[in-house]
Amino acid sequence: MPLEIVTVPCRTDNYAFLLHDPDAGRTALIDACEAAPIEAALNTRGWGLDEVWLTHHHSDHLEGLDALRGHHECTVTGAGADAHRLPPLDHEVAEGSPMQFAAHEVQVIDVSGHTVGHIAFYLPAAAAAFTGDSLMACGCGRVFEGTMAQMWVSLSKLAALPPNTMIFSGHEYTAANAKFAATIEPDNPDLISRIRTIEEMRGKGAATVPTSLALEQATNPFLRASQPDVKAGIGMAGAPDVEVFAEIRRRKDAF
Repeated sequence: MPLEIVTVPCRTDNYAFLLHDPDAGRTALIDACEAAPIEAALNTRGWGLDEVWLTHHHSDHLEGLDALRGHHECTVTGAGADAHRLPPLDHEVAEGSPMQFAAHEVQVIDVSGHTVGHIAFYLPAAAAAFTGDSLMACGCGRVFEGTMAQMWVSLSKLAALPPNTMIFSGHEYTAANAKFAATIEPDNPDLISRIRTIEEMRGKGAATVPTSLALEQATNPFLRASQPDVKAGIGMAGAPDVEVFAEIRRRKDAF
């Protein structure tokens, strides 16, 4: 049976994700944003909690962990480079560390930029990447700790995944991100169509996460910094990709 993935709305605009293997009867949680909605989602499905994977150290991604640990015998995995800022870890990982969920390969990707030590988890069998606050729906995380060059490298790693990969990111920021994206590519037909879809989905209270990498490549300005039309449109024709990315990120910060 295929892996099951459940998006769990938490806090004001956070998302946590439950990953369940029906054959093994195991469940993993990606980011422990808030205990109560995560417990409710587990109880509704009759699932236990076996593993927790943390993408980065920001409190809105791990505030529910202590309560969850109090109710479940679960192991916690996070970046060894960030262990000094994370709750106690059972497993410390880095890019390239061997990792499995039940019988499925999990690839750990260093996506530093938003924070240094931020990691993403990619499961080829599920065509799913859990990206935290690195690559986001129609956007990317603000560069708080790393450099613009680090963030561009991180996004480029994620952009190289198969186009059918579903991107499970950590926040419901899509409408605001798309509004900004339209200032970079106002005539992008894929973006215009996406904005209409986002408006319809949010009008119904539906989550816009996850999203496909193919859609991100077509509409996300931070993944499109290498495109000649994008460079020309912001007055940076011929500029290095990383400089164009940095300018787009600066514009978003001031938007």
